[in-house]
Amino acid sequence: MTTTIPRDQWYVAAYGSEIGQELFSRTICGEPILFWRTRAGEVTAMSDRCVHRRFPLSQAPSRLVDDQVICGYHGFTYGFDGNCVFVPGQHRVPRTARLRSYPLAEQDSLIWVFIGDPAKADTSRIPRAPYLASPDYTTVRGMEPLKARYSLLVDNLLDLSHETYLHGGYIGTPEVAATPITTEVDEDAGIVYVSRHMDDAECPPFYAKSTGLRGRIARWQDIEYTPPCLYKLHSRIAAPGSVPRPDGSDPDAFHVEVVYAITPETEHTTHDFWAVARDFALGDDDVSEFLAENNRTVVLQDVVALDVLEKVIASEAEGYQELSINIDTGGLAARRMLQRMVAP
Repeated sequence: MTTTIPRDQWYVAAYGSEIGQELFSRTICGEPILFWRTRAGEVTAMSDRCVHRRFPLSQAPSRLVDDQVICGYHGFTYGFDGNCVFVPGQHRVPRTARLRSYPLAEQDSLIWVFIGDPAKADTSRIPRAPYLASPDYTTVRGMEPLKARYSLLVDNLLDLSHETYLHGGYIGTPEVAATPITTEVDEDAGIVYVSRHMDDAECPPFYAKSTGLRGRIARWQDIEYTPPCLYKLHSRIAAPGSVPRPDGSDPDAFHVEVVYAITPETEHTTHDFWAVARDFALGDDDVSEFLAENNRTVVLQDVVALDVLEKVIASEAEGYQELSINIDTGGLAARRMLQRMVAP
């Protein structure tokens, strides 16, 4: 079967806060994976299918008892390493009675799993987003299911001109679509950079209500995308004319780090993880509630549009040629990187 999903890659499977001492399942790149956190606090990742008759181990009446999973169908029991420790009706446990385990890392409040050859699972290749777990930032987060292929979300996030039209009244203003972008590709590091600096722009409600700024602002959007999974938008909001100091400090600006983990569930569905970290109003619950509600609204606007687009693409005639323009340079660069990752 031909796939569009890169293998031998790290993907975000969950937020660390989602995994506790109970069975949790999520399909990543077409593979159902079972997670739980042991009594010692470690997170496991293994196949969510009993080796006997493929019953999902996350499905009741399967249960977790003392860091062992008991299959609710026939009682096969597995330890936290995936090895079967008990088979009903016999003393000998077959050597092949073990669940596939997945390399896993918990980093920056995210649970990463490696899909592909475990021998290639180098944790140093996992991109960082340290502000998601930093006491210097306050973060709100969520995840929305997307009934569309992951590449459509990549296109969406690398071309923010759509904010003007799809997200008006939230984060979109006329300047976003009107301002040219710059694109850089670091082939060695495997990162696509897209920047849009608006030095005199309307302040959208998303930032006006969270920062207190009104009227015109300087608004910078600096994208950093590490295929296939992690997208970071470094947003800078300040009074017009404000620029960072020569030493790199920037006390006159508000900084918002928007992070998306773009994780394929299947060839045509996606886990859309999103997080918004800010370096201001750290203890203000009202600001957190506002940003969480508004960003989720923005994400859902994207979800509706991309779900429609998936249906359109699935039904169109083969060979349809789409048109690309200057604002698509970042997205096209990302497509080329992803295609190379998929190529045998």
